[in-house]
Parts: sequence; structure tokens; C-alpha cells
Amino acid sequence: MSSQLPWLEPDDPLPLPAHAWGAADPAPGLLAAGGSLSVAALCAAYAQGTFPWYGPGQPILWWAPDPRMVLPVANFRLHRSLRKTLKAFRNDARCEVRVDSAFADVITACATKDRDGQAGTWIVPEMIAAYTALHKAGYAHSVETWIDGRLAGGLYCVALGQAVFGESMFAHATDASKIALSALVCLCKHHGISLIDCQQNTPHLASLGAHEITRAEFLSHVDTARRLPAPRWQFDPVYWNALLPSS
Repeated sequence: MSSQLPWLEPDDPLPLPAHAWGAADPAPGLLAAGGSLSVAALCAAYAQGTFPWYGPGQPILWWAPDPRMVLPVANFRLHRSLRKTLKAFRNDARCEVRVDSAFADVITACATKDRDGQAGTWIVPEMIAAYTALHKAGYAHSVETWIDGRLAGGLYCVALGQAVFGESMFAHATDASKIALSALVCLCKHHGISLIDCQQNTPHLASLGAHEITRAEFLSHVDTARRLPAPRWQFDPVYWNALLPSS
């Protein structure tokens, strides 16, 4: 596509994802700059498989990558060590999974965590404010790992109907983010949600069963899933049965 990037005013709609920069352009997957992070703008963006991602001092940048990294929940790989961790967590009265009890704490922890030696600076203050508003509107959720009454790890995601878009994770204790992701997989399995968007390809996500699909496949999934009734965002310990034998 053309290397001239569209600039959006706050009320302008996003271009169609097919107009995102391609492999020959400076930043493949980049769709537009500018616009707004309002609840309405974010919902419209996610409905067409587009998300904001930018750093300090940059304008809002909108992305619609091709291919797209996704985690089919049926393919989630529960490695032996994580299975052992989950069994211990499930059977420990000091441990629990909570949903949406500390969204602001989760996204703030994700913003300040180290990622391969770099701070998660793409979650700039404006993004924290925008996704907190999205959470209050019912479209963003946190899945949290609690140990001894303290938030030990978690993740946050965006959800439109049954289209679930993973955003970021953090851990203050070993495997705490993996426990939260496992809980999200169980919640999705319980409600018949088939796919979690992972946005970008990483070896860690691939090791858990995620893989790439074309943007067209992803957009077809989103268009169908977002029209389905939203699940009840809560976690019941019985949901662990989707990954672990009942005990």
C-alpha cells in the first residue's frame, strides 16, 4: 500500500484494515495516526480488528497487522510445570482468581513492568486513562492472580461480545501471569469462546499454542464473535475443570 500514512482528526473514522501498510512499507501493519482514544473510538477500532500502540511523545498510532497472532483456546498447551503450578494454586485456600476487582492496579502494573529489559512504556498515561474508561463502560476486563490477599499477577483484555483481545500481562510472583492466562482460557472454554487475540507473534505465546492467521481470517472471526452475547465476566473455581481434573 502507499507509504503515506493517513492523519485522523478526533471524530474521523479509521480506514479499513486492508489499507494498512504492507511488507514493503516502513512499518507493516500500521494503519493511521491521530484520532481519539474515546470509548466509542476504541470499540469501533477493535470491531474492525485494529488497536492503538505507540510510545511517549508519539501521536496515537493504529495497527492492523497481517498476519495476526491468535490463541485458539482448544490449543492451549498446559506444560507439565504449569499444570503442577495450577494444581497447587487451585488447592491452596490462600490463592484465588478474581475478575475485574483491581483493573486500575493491573493496567498500571502492566505499564511499569520490565519486558526484556525495557519498561512497558507503550502503555502511556493516556492509554491507562482510556482503557480504564473502557473498563468502566464494560468492554475491558482484568483477570487477576491473588495470593495471601495480595495481587500477584494478572492481565487485561478487551471484549466485544465473544471477541476477546488480549492486551498485556504482569507478574510479581513466579507464574502469576501464566495462572491468570490459564484462568482466562478456562473462562473462555466455559462460555464457548474459541479464540483470544494476541496481536503480535512472540516465542512465549507460540510455546503456549498461539499461531498466526491471516488478517482476513481474523477479521471474519471478529465480525462473527462480536455479535454473540457477552459472557458473564466472573471466575468460578469449577472453571479449572476445563484444564485440570476435578479434585
